[in-house]
Amino acid sequence: MTAILIYGATGYTGTLLAEHALVQGLRPILAGRDPDKLRPLADRLGLDWRAAPLDAPDRLRDALAGVAAVIHAAGPFSRTARPMAEACLAARTHYVDITGEIDVLESLAARDADAQAAGIVLLPAAGFDVVPSDCLAAHVAGRLPGATNLRISIGGFGGFSRGTARTMVEGIAWGTRVRRAGRIVELPSPPRGSADFGRGPRRTVGLGWGDVSSAWYSTRVPNIEVFFEALPAMSAAAGLPAGFRRIIAGGTVQRLINRGIDRLPEGPSAAARATARSTFLAEAWDENGRRAASRMETPEGYTLTVLTALEVARRVAAGGIPAGFHTPVTAFGADFILGFPNVVRMDL
Repeated sequence: MTAILIYGATGYTGTLLAEHALVQGLRPILAGRDPDKLRPLADRLGLDWRAAPLDAPDRLRDALAGVAAVIHAAGPFSRTARPMAEACLAARTHYVDITGEIDVLESLAARDADAQAAGIVLLPAAGFDVVPSDCLAAHVAGRLPGATNLRISIGGFGGFSRGTARTMVEGIAWGTRVRRAGRIVELPSPPRGSADFGRGPRRTVGLGWGDVSSAWYSTRVPNIEVFFEALPAMSAAAGLPAGFRRIIAGGTVQRLINRGIDRLPEGPSAAARATARSTFLAEAWDENGRRAASRMETPEGYTLTVLTALEVARRVAAGGIPAGFHTPVTAFGADFILGFPNVVRMDL
């Protein structure tokens, strides 16, 4: 049983995954909740398809029949990860997703024993970001055994899909979360900083991102924070007062915002994806003031997501990864990211 199923195949990233899978000689099954959208995509690509909504557990479980691994690409994962993970546990199908949401990673980590009992792998965050930052964080931590602090800074964006925009808007309510002494805590205000992504210092802003969760499991460094290059919209959203963030995160306001998101382009154009680059900086230090830092440059985020998620699913479906919860690093090691084209890592 080696079939791979892409759930959320008609979304922006899901369609990119399906198209590139064919380029790689894979023939995934396409899946989602809407047969009227799935059918034309499957016909265009010459692939099989299965329709099953996430709120119908029996149908979802039936859709996983004969499937070795799912690439779950239908966000926001705060609402969609749990039903898909439950279906995978019931069907004994490996679970892979492309989330960057802290709570999703933590909830799946909490199912480690269940996954081991079912004999399956739960591997969230198999795209951009977390694969490159997770690998870089583990590489830097390996250079400084006993590190107590880890800072990950991310720069360079070629645009966002509608799904990513929805996820980021939904996350406004949480403010900036970091890891302190091994525990995830929320800061009263977003920290500001700077990072040299290779072209001189750039302003950055702290955001609660998936690495706050994944890097802990991959490195066990107790204090972790994530910064993004301070693009105007991102910086403004992070700096909103807590009370205002809660209002924005309410159901009525979220629906209004999502209507606006629906009018945005579906995602970055092929030309934008081809020319954009992303850069990561990981810095570690210990109580004695020793420091280590490494920088990495990668293809644009959606381009990299397609490559990494498909490779993760292919390897997981082939077997050999111990059952249970994994990050990209615990499954494949810190050098996993170096196996993809146009990825350059430099120790500073």
